[in-house]
Amino acid sequence: MSREQSDEDLLASLGVDIAPVKKVERSAREQRIIAGFEEIVRFTKENGREPRHGEGRDIFERIYATRLDAIRKSGECRKVLEGAELLEASQHDVSLREDPDDESLLNSLGVDWQKQADVTYLKHVKPRAEIRAAEEVAKRDLCKDFGVFRPLFVSVQKEIESGERRTIKFKDNAEVNKGDLFILDGQKIYVAAVGEPFITEYERPDRRLRVIYDNGTENDMLLRSLQRALNKDKASRRITDPSLGPLFSAEEEEDDLAAGYIYILRSLSDEPFIVENRTVIHKIGVTGGDVMKRIANAKKDATYLLADVEIVQTFRLANINRKKLEVLLHQFLSAARLDMELKDRFGYVVEPKEWFLAPLPVIQEVVKKLMDGTIGDFRYDAGTAQIVKR
Repeated sequence: MSREQSDEDLLASLGVDIAPVKKVERSAREQRIIAGFEEIVRFTKENGREPRHGEGRDIFERIYATRLDAIRKSGECRKVLEGAELLEASQHDVSLREDPDDESLLNSLGVDWQKQADVTYLKHVKPRAEIRAAEEVAKRDLCKDFGVFRPLFVSVQKEIESGERRTIKFKDNAEVNKGDLFILDGQKIYVAAVGEPFITEYERPDRRLRVIYDNGTENDMLLRSLQRALNKDKASRRITDPSLGPLFSAEEEEDDLAAGYIYILRSLSDEPFIVENRTVIHKIGVTGGDVMKRIANAKKDATYLLADVEIVQTFRLANINRKKLEVLLHQFLSAARLDMELKDRFGYVVEPKEWFLAPLPVIQEVVKKLMDGTIGDFRYDAGTAQIVKR
């Protein structure tokens, strides 16, 4: 028996596995899944909670929340990320049922509501609808420190008139956060404070709010009651926050901070696949400079598929973070990303990341939803090549 064999036998007798560890090779798609998930994990660590949906949330948080939902539903993603903590929804993220009606409540208590007997006639119990109505009205009191809030309402009115702020329809049960402004029953209201969360008798999370009205009154209605009141009022509106400045504009203003352009390009490559699908293959990017200069040497750059390109459309930007905007655009259309490899002029393999199999009208709609701030409420369905409600 050789010395080498003796060493192996000795290691084996000690229970040491001497087989070389195989390196796990990840496909490009698996790497994208992992990278996307790591962004969600990073957000969770920084904020101490999972990303959540809701119109009042930051647009990137809403994108992360949508992506997390998709990952949890995907068998492929769950396999790639096996063992990760965030794969299972937390108790607070589980969809909660609606308040039960009177009949359901009686049934849950074992009462046969169909029998015309004393047991079904609860003479001294208010109907649930009456209780809910009382919650929604909520008693208003004089706002003793209204002087603090009066300048806000005056400023908001001026900003609405100038177009700096807009009013948009309140979506059913949309998120309500501290600092939000709404129009309810013809009055502007401001959410000045949001209390700690608590669980109602029906195991639904809720919060107590401090709501200031532009007529100098206030109340401490429940968050869900405010949502219901806004849903019920067909003329209710959310007043937008102009803090990020204009995303797009037709004309440049004096105080605009130039941010560049979103550009949509089409390849003029003579590759058979490109030729066959030319009208639905687009490169989408954001640049701070002149688009024509950027594409001047396209045929020498693998980023442009080593071919000339044509500019399909551009959108001027102002007062916006170009990098974040580009990431948002690419994440939204990630399901339609064109997976392809080619060698650059130095022989290195390159995977262009900004080309998508998406019709031009779809891309234009994405930009429109960026403009009106509703993109977080939608997702791109690559199967139907349509933007659908999430």
